[in-house]
Amino acid sequence: MTIKTSARPHHPTPDSEPSLFTRDPHNPVVVPGGPAWRRAVTFNPAVFHDGRQYWMLERTAGSLRPFICQLGLQRSDDGVRWELADPEPVFTPAVCGSPIGSVQDPRVTRLEGRWWMTFAFRPYAWSSHPTGIGVPDSYETAFPGLPPAPPSAAAGSTNIAGGRSDNLTRSGLGVSDDGRSWLFHSWITPAGMDDRNAILFPEKIRGRYAVLRRPLEAGRSCIWISYSDDLACWSEPELLARAAYPWENNRIGGACPPILTEHGWLVFYHGVETTDALARAVTYRMGAMLLDPDDPRRILARSPEPLLAPEAYYERVGLYIPNVVFPTACVAREDELLLYYGACDTCIGMARGSLRAVLGHLLRHPVRDA
Repeated sequence: MTIKTSARPHHPTPDSEPSLFTRDPHNPVVVPGGPAWRRAVTFNPAVFHDGRQYWMLERTAGSLRPFICQLGLQRSDDGVRWELADPEPVFTPAVCGSPIGSVQDPRVTRLEGRWWMTFAFRPYAWSSHPTGIGVPDSYETAFPGLPPAPPSAAAGSTNIAGGRSDNLTRSGLGVSDDGRSWLFHSWITPAGMDDRNAILFPEKIRGRYAVLRRPLEAGRSCIWISYSDDLACWSEPELLARAAYPWENNRIGGACPPILTEHGWLVFYHGVETTDALARAVTYRMGAMLLDPDDPRRILARSPEPLLAPEAYYERVGLYIPNVVFPTACVAREDELLLYYGACDTCIGMARGSLRAVLGHLLRHPVRDA
């Protein structure tokens, strides 16, 4: 469904540009606690509305050592006040074949009458030791009875991120008819490639399904796109966008499921800036771009500055990693956008924006060679 704005895009002067997103006063709207499996952190959610109420699949963990992540289910009448809808996780790493693995960063798309969830999966969960100033020190967990690592892992020949070569993060696809009970459907990316941030488009493009991807390449990641005829076999990834600005000098990756507008596909993405390489200090922010509706590899417009950055205390200080806003869901209610994001990989925030204002901002920054 194409979302149309009710008026022409807003064009404020650069020195009077308002903030495009306003944080909800109830933030953080979801915090860890309660059942043992979500006591440590809850972050990077998928959020959707089924016509009656809002549902959230939250990435949770009961501890950081080992950092086994599962997906819990929350519900809300207004998208702000949430309550746990199920006392147990609704999607676990065991569903994907390994109870000592980790399921991460869901995104949900409504497509052809069903709910589809992309997610990241690691067969063996790592253990993390936060430093308080940057990316945590993380190590392979010595699980009892864990099979020996393949010989290639000792040399680190296939795992750029370090660790076992059979423990790369891959992306999968889940499916649900009601948004509450989820089944594993298929893998999107191969086991031998570190490839995450897979996000399914909500409509076919030229008769084919499309998905955003982020394969790791030499420690620097970009946004790629693949196509499928059956949601099971996917084409080789094609480059869509590289990092272009200082605030994304480390990497970029897809954030929320794309929204089809009268001006093209609205895609929010995360950009990571390395602020202190020695301390592994980084800052996660959100950017946005417009893609051609028939050929998403063509970027029509792109914001040179981030639309959301860590400002609030809970976005700058947290249990896992400081200075992080990581959007993974955006619910469009006519002109209003409800943006949900992980904050410091610890809790969940929500911000409101105007679709018209976001499009107006982007249309002032066309990409010349589009």
